[in-house]
Amino acid sequence: MNNHSDFTAKDIFTKLSIHIEKVIKGQTHTIRMLLAGLAGDGHILLEDNPGTGKTTLAKTLALCIDTGFKRIQFTPDLLPSDILGVSIFDPSQKLFKLHKGPVFTNILLADEINRASPRTQSALLEAMAEGQVSIDGNLLRLEDLFFVIATQNPIESRGTYPLPEAQMDRFSMQLSLGYISADQEVAVLTEQRQGHPIDKISSCVSVDDILSLKKMVGKVFISEEIKKYIVDIVNATRDAPGVTLGASPRASIALMKIASALALFDDLDFVSPDYIQEVAVSVIAHRLVMDPQAKFAGKTAQFVVQEILKTIPVPV
Repeated sequence: MNNHSDFTAKDIFTKLSIHIEKVIKGQTHTIRMLLAGLAGDGHILLEDNPGTGKTTLAKTLALCIDTGFKRIQFTPDLLPSDILGVSIFDPSQKLFKLHKGPVFTNILLADEINRASPRTQSALLEAMAEGQVSIDGNLLRLEDLFFVIATQNPIESRGTYPLPEAQMDRFSMQLSLGYISADQEVAVLTEQRQGHPIDKISSCVSVDDILSLKKMVGKVFISEEIKKYIVDIVNATRDAPGVTLGASPRASIALMKIASALALFDDLDFVSPDYIQEVAVSVIAHRLVMDPQAKFAGKTAQFVVQEILKTIPVPV
């Protein structure tokens, strides 16, 4: 594929959106957020009921980019070496050879991540946070484009291990697809009579396009007032009633980067408060640890973030 360095951020976003929507119907907002996570150098946690298209969404994105894609099905007996790779002795050459695991790819789908043990989950932590892994004492860099989409099913608890707070904090955003409308579901049935639309998807952008998109995000102007607005919102989660653990500075950084990506998608070169408000719940809520009493009373982390947005003065 040619390197289309003359593409604008909006071009890349529009191309990807149109292609993904050929497969994933009625999810325009979630697709916009997923692409903002990709452009904003983050990783995404998709939490939703079975059959809503989480895996299909991740696969479709990978097919739209001319890139490497690997999927790991997380299970209780999965080992860290199944993710990272392992050194195996080669008798003919009398040395150990590294067999790289699926983490050495561009887009990694960690399916049902909460089914694996905490030890295995944490093998992914270093990869997501540092862009590198340690195998047998050696540090190995991952690809320049490394994007993790993890899925989990919120209703099943048997045979699952809840993700620890430190791991939740590594995900820039938590998204959910939800069920589509009845009309959209009828359209899906019609389309899938003769096969799956994913089989017709081909790449529309290159890895270089995505890497240049990430660079463009870093150049979007963000005023001191907007930075303070971000920090005030994140800070407010630390003293919010019903919250035992608020969001970390990592949430502020994610909020800044993802809001910048959204501004770019709309062909703007600066971040306005609307973009912060658009993504605040998706970026912050999953990082909060709620007090058991508050949970019992039906108070959710999403509600806490929405209330904070109403109280923090918006910069003008």
